[in-house]
Amino acid sequence: MASVPSPDRLPNSAPERIASTAGAPAAGPDDCVSALLADASRRLAQQFEQLAPVTPPRAEDLEAMGAVLDETASRLGDNYPYFHPFYAGQMLKPPHPLARAAYSLAMAINPNNHARDGGRASSEMEIEAVGHIAQMFGWHAPGFLGHLTSSGTIANLEALWVAGQTQPGKRIVGSAQAHYTHSRISAVLKLDYASVEADSRGRMDLNALESELKKGDVGTVVVTLGTTATGGVDPLDQILGLRDRYGFRIHVDAAYGGYFRLILDALDEPARRAFDSIDQADSIVVDPHKHGLQPYGCGCVLFRDPGVGRFYKHDSPYTYFTSKDLHLGEISLECSRAGASAVALWATQRLLPNVPHGAFAQGLAAGRRAALELDRRLRGDGRFAALAAGPPELDIVVWAIRDKSLTASRAGSPDQPISYAQRIFEACARRNLHLALVQLPQHWFPADGHRGDSSLVTCLRSVLMKPEHEGWVPQIWQEYMGAAGEILGE
Repeated sequence: MASVPSPDRLPNSAPERIASTAGAPAAGPDDCVSALLADASRRLAQQFEQLAPVTPPRAEDLEAMGAVLDETASRLGDNYPYFHPFYAGQMLKPPHPLARAAYSLAMAINPNNHARDGGRASSEMEIEAVGHIAQMFGWHAPGFLGHLTSSGTIANLEALWVAGQTQPGKRIVGSAQAHYTHSRISAVLKLDYASVEADSRGRMDLNALESELKKGDVGTVVVTLGTTATGGVDPLDQILGLRDRYGFRIHVDAAYGGYFRLILDALDEPARRAFDSIDQADSIVVDPHKHGLQPYGCGCVLFRDPGVGRFYKHDSPYTYFTSKDLHLGEISLECSRAGASAVALWATQRLLPNVPHGAFAQGLAAGRRAALELDRRLRGDGRFAALAAGPPELDIVVWAIRDKSLTASRAGSPDQPISYAQRIFEACARRNLHLALVQLPQHWFPADGHRGDSSLVTCLRSVLMKPEHEGWVPQIWQEYMGAAGEILGE
């Protein structure tokens, strides 16, 4: 694995200072978590000091564990530097140091948030943390139902499962750019699923959607606010108008983009209207382990109607009698769930509340500004083709390599067995700059004589979701230009 830049290359910038509170350290894993844990661990131990002491591990056992842990650290070095601003490829954002420390602290107890008996404190913390997320979307207790999940996939599964219960026998439709998990989940649930054409910004095409709705058998529309390929935002506000006419359920998959509701003023008008309408959805999924600075896995599902809790009712040959309060397992398809996830999320939100104009929101805005700046630079260079429809809607940038036409960007084409995008991607990695690849319709990009071409083109993709990315755009651009010049010969 290639080395990452040394800390002396870190910019002394405003985004970096934001990162100190709203993101992870730019230079890489450090010992700040150990420092945070020292006093907190002693404080936690004091809560149980009335118990009879337990025999500690033997010295030889600690030595053996230390040796294995050292080997583990060496093995973990075989990873891309996800924590560093030069990792600008996939949706990987390091958890906040406080989240890491709180998670580790909770693991001393290892609570299970299935039932109050297994996670008394962490269950309360989950309820509070989920309530805080719901407020971000305009929902307030007791007017909603929600809980954390182990992933966005499980959160979406629960939402579509409830959709199938409330709209039995009806189809689910989603954009062609919606996450593939929806078609897969629908197959698991034995629900019919159809894909709806997307426009040149990666958003659901309203005319194509209405064609499906006119068939009269659509029960749920999956609206994506932040697609994984381009960060596209489906026009939720306009889809709500169609709901008034056709009477279907709306599930919003905001696993990636949900937190952008905190920075409406920083978004373009179409995305702003969509996020501003999210409180009218029937269900919402958001992933705190994406923009929410949490360790994997931490997803969240919310329902506007708390009455859907009736679908979760179950009988069990055993039960818990120590609490009459609602068990989170009674409103979840999952049973055992890591209470440590709830503790980490609760702690992070205490430090960085999900409120407009707060430090957390400023971190989101910094990432979006970084994406807009990278997109601006790409549009100023004739060798690259950014999306013809306009700048990024969130913080994801995609672009193709222009070579008279986009033909040479096609992977496996006769005149270019390995696409220029693939070769530049590899050249960037040799420079410690890590991007991603994505295939998109060629007609989404401006190209002489090829605007109507429906074939796919291999593109480069950058997810600038770390707050410190804003200060690193010049260095990212320098390394990218070096790699592109190496491959394109310019």
